[in-house]
Amino acid sequence: MNTVKKYYLQVYHHSLSTGPEGEWVDISSLEIHPEIAERLAELGIVEIRENHIQSCQATRVRKLMRLRCSLGVNVHAAAIIMDLLERIEKLQDEIERLNG
Repeated sequence: MNTVKKYYLQVYHHSLSTGPEGEWVDISSLEIHPEIAERLAELGIVEIRENHIQSCQATRVRKLMRLRCSLGVNVHAAAIIMDLLERIEKLQDEIERLNG
């Protein structure tokens, strides 16, 4: 009898900024395909308002696209990698804080 293994992929939903609204950037300035921008919004990585995103989110998109190109992974994988890198950075900051 064959058993089927089930694998689950958990995609993290990044919380969007709820503080005072900062500077907004036109999506076309990021030089990404509009469908990719829509996909990033669906995944909760960015918030799009009238073809604009917040500048801090634009920085995240640029990082994500660099990961995608340099590692040859899809958008989902790049988002997960970026999330893990951000978590590592927070943990390193916490270690430094505790040791200092």
